[in-house]
Amino acid sequence: MAEAVVLLSGGLDSSTVLAIARERGFEITALTFDYGQKHRREVDGARRIAGHLKVKKHIVMPLDIGRYVSTALTTGSMEIPQGRTRNEMSSGIPSTYVPSRNTVFLSIAASIAESAGAEAVFIAANSVDFSGYPDCTPEFLEAFQKVLDVGTKAGKEGRGIRIEAPILLMSKSQIIREAVRLGVPLELTWSCYRGGAKACGRCDSCLLRLEGFSKAGIDDPLEYEVRR
Repeated sequence: MAEAVVLLSGGLDSSTVLAIARERGFEITALTFDYGQKHRREVDGARRIAGHLKVKKHIVMPLDIGRYVSTALTTGSMEIPQGRTRNEMSSGIPSTYVPSRNTVFLSIAASIAESAGAEAVFIAANSVDFSGYPDCTPEFLEAFQKVLDVGTKAGKEGRGIRIEAPILLMSKSQIIREAVRLGVPLELTWSCYRGGAKACGRCDSCLLRLEGFSKAGIDDPLEYEVRR
């Protein structure tokens, strides 16, 4: 059976990608990074989702880059944007961008994949419903694929590791419908940039998720402080 490493944050998108990889017949190693996030909800969710979907192996890797980089998602004092419109989300790179995060995550995932003889790394990058992150674009993934092709032993030997981004061109509503079809436990996923008992309903991630569920005509099982 072919093997793959799947980047699993515990959010809606990465959980759906995990289910897609499973449906394609891969034996999966899920990889979650504990990188100094302001809350534990996503990491805890990733553990539950990996268990629910019965992955072969789940690695939760401590990687405390949060204390060294400037981003609103870690323990720094930067504010998480709230109540932004679609135009505002796409007008620039927000404070929730974690510098070079996907470059770092993909590099480590590819290292594990190459060592294990896996043929693919799955990532939940999405270039349709995203908040301006430059490392969620087709251009970035194409460039990183070239890095693996020329910069790894596997690539030089013609058995290079593929970067798979199956939801790259999907809307959020399409991702949600796919998640439902695949039996993803949506109640275990966490998208909010904050870590309270309820999702805030105001950050970019909550707003995109709520809009997606509304367009999909499906009820979001999460509780929210505010529902727009």
